[in-house]
Amino acid sequence: MANKIGTKEKPTVLKTPPLSSEFTMHTDEKDGKEVLVCTVGKTVLLYDQKCIADLHTMLKKHGDWMELSSADEQKPAKEGTVEAWGRSPKNPVGGWYGLKKGLRGRFGMYVPPLMEYLGLAEVTHDAKGNKMRAK
Repeated sequence: MANKIGTKEKPTVLKTPPLSSEFTMHTDEKDGKEVLVCTVGKTVLLYDQKCIADLHTMLKKHGDWMELSSADEQKPAKEGTVEAWGRSPKNPVGGWYGLKKGLRGRFGMYVPPLMEYLGLAEVTHDAKGNKMRAK
């Protein structure tokens, strides 16, 4: 990996794919599980840290650009997108990588910039319809 994920004391500062908003990401442990802690303003989202390796593997197999999309947990994800994969019963964890009930969505908004920062993926930065692919 090109960079390391930040800590609680010194989180990594990232921008959403359209480069319109900042958020932070750091690693932590919760209930014996390695998690990514994503802080957007006062909202804290948690993702299973396995999502990094699993998403990278899936993108490598996919072999091309994949649309990100992004949706709250309560809304359906657009089929064939990173967001849909992040909640699919067919992914390696058999469902949601988001761990905080009610706030498990937005996978396609916050995980791809981290993957780009880590040097594992390329992400487009258009106003809408962003995509990613594995490096």
